[in-house]
Amino acid sequence: MDSALGATIAKNEGYELIALHFNYGQRTEVKELDCFRKISKNLGAIESYEIDLDFFKQIGASALTDNALEIPTTGVEEGVPITYVPFRNGIFISIATAIAEKHGAEALFIGVVEEDSSGYPDCRDEYITSMEKSINLGTKEETKLDIKMPLVHMQKSEIVTKSIALNVPLKDTWSCYKNEDKACGVCDSCRLRLNGFDIAGVEDPIAYL
Repeated sequence: MDSALGATIAKNEGYELIALHFNYGQRTEVKELDCFRKISKNLGAIESYEIDLDFFKQIGASALTDNALEIPTTGVEEGVPITYVPFRNGIFISIATAIAEKHGAEALFIGVVEEDSSGYPDCRDEYITSMEKSINLGTKEETKLDIKMPLVHMQKSEIVTKSIALNVPLKDTWSCYKNEDKACGVCDSCRLRLNGFDIAGVEDPIAYL
């Protein structure tokens, strides 16, 4: 949902979209890929990339990529949860930078949310800003990339409201960490999503699928 809104904002700001999706061995990999294809088509992306990063399963250390670890379902806890994938966004941004440099892109849009997230360290404004400096130091002199994070200080309810206002196809987004057929409603990501819809006073279109 966050990435779909971020991409929609990019389009509304006049950018041509190059859509990028990662299959990294997450439990809901097939469902997320299907959503990506629908959303990128809906937004009229001029090109799209689907990158496979199987090594995340080899690294493990996250309940999203290691089936031996249980997805927490008792509520959002303090600190960094077991669903954190080590340095995932840093790796994603690095690959996105390579693609952006190839195409001569001006900006990278990322749907990170700091204030209403699950406590992931790689979703912080400070971290993403530092990555922007690093990628511009490590690319060609003519490469000048801005990393834009339009959602970073929004609450989930604000993301829901903004998505509806911009006609983001929320029925084609997926947040559940556990299931690909019916959202579980109890993992951290489902809880944050459902709470956002509840505060916004709107029914989640995937809540009962």
